Amino acid sequence: MTETLSSAEEEVVGALLTVSRVFVAVAARSLAGLDEDVTLPQFRALVVLVTRGPQRIVDLAQELAVTSSTATRMCNRLVAKGLVARVSRPEDRRAVWVTLTGPGRTLVGDVMRRRREQISALVAELSLTRPLGFAATLNALAEAAGEPTDAEWQRRWQGAQLHESSV
Repeated sequence: MTETLSSAEEEVVGALLTVSRVFVAVAARSLAGLDEDVTLPQFRALVVLVTRGPQRIVDLAQELAVTSSTATRMCNRLVAKGLVARVSRPEDRRAVWVTLTGPGRTLVGDVMRRRREQISALVAELSLTRPLGFAATLNALAEAAGEPTDAEWQRRWQGAQLHESSV
């Protein structure tokens, strides 16, 4: 069900769509040139593992809005690249969990650093009169989408190393 938006809200939607295209390009460039052959969907799976911790395939599929078979194939490719590992838990050997490996965690960190550099360059070109207000609005949008703030994401990325050994 689509809600009726005011013309000002429609302007916001249009501006966000434009910015989303910019960020997709930034995401693609941040992956380009790495030795790893990782697609954007595969990278999104790695980011989910940082954000949410180790996941069962079915939960990862739901988070990525793909079928379990698609998530399984994606994980097969990521396992082959050494970026994730499949593990069983003693309390439930039927479920297979997917977790980041050290190289997977490093790759995510490298890509996110490249993204930060590119986004920093864009922000440096802006003339923001109220940068904290702008950041608060963007953080509210991220929260509405269920995404953690950058500071929280950084804490989770740093904690991902703990998940590697605890699964």
